[in-house]
Amino acid sequence: MLITIDNLLDQPRLNAIQEMLNTADFIDGKLSAGKEAKGVKNNEELSLQSPLHQRLNQIVMGALVQNETYQNAALPLKLATAFYARYTQGMQYGLHVDDPVMGPMTGRYRSDISTTVFLSNTRDYEGGELMIKTEFGEQSVKLAAGSAVIYSSKSLHRVAEVTQGERLVAVTWAQSLVKNTEQRELLYDLSLARDQLIANHPNADETARVSRSYANLLRMWSEV
Repeated sequence: MLITIDNLLDQPRLNAIQEMLNTADFIDGKLSAGKEAKGVKNNEELSLQSPLHQRLNQIVMGALVQNETYQNAALPLKLATAFYARYTQGMQYGLHVDDPVMGPMTGRYRSDISTTVFLSNTRDYEGGELMIKTEFGEQSVKLAAGSAVIYSSKSLHRVAEVTQGERLVAVTWAQSLVKNTEQRELLYDLSLARDQLIANHPNADETARVSRSYANLLRMWSEV
């Protein structure tokens, strides 16, 4: 599953985020990398201890959790705090898979869904595409500032080398209510059909049947 969300962040919120990150102190991204990723990760990240972190999360994560597409696609149960990453000329992130379990010992969560929110205008950097291996081959993702992409955390992926300029992104993970990837995809497709039926035929019998099927499948497959 690879789903994009356009205009997750509007321009005023983007301006506020970019202003904060322009004055932020970044640290070596390897400090937050897992065993596999440490050898292929070459970027910088905002320290989790930075006083800016909470302010950024209020904007970025606040917009994400309220977004209907994200809610329907990810079915989030637990959400990670976002990491704010910077890639300058020559930086990249080699092919890797995200750690299956993340977080501190007192708050562990399974990574089912990865999300990248693009914070730089595409004209501000060259290269830096997010490359995700899918069943249809490697997909290249480079979205406008304020847009996001959702993809399975079990996917092999990489960030191509930035050859010019500066790439800023926010990256976060979620443990889903539904562990199985195929079941989540079926529920997402069914949710789109349900919403369309509710909008166009709210009182039809087929609308009620589809809505009931969605609710009961989510009840059957969810982990709570």
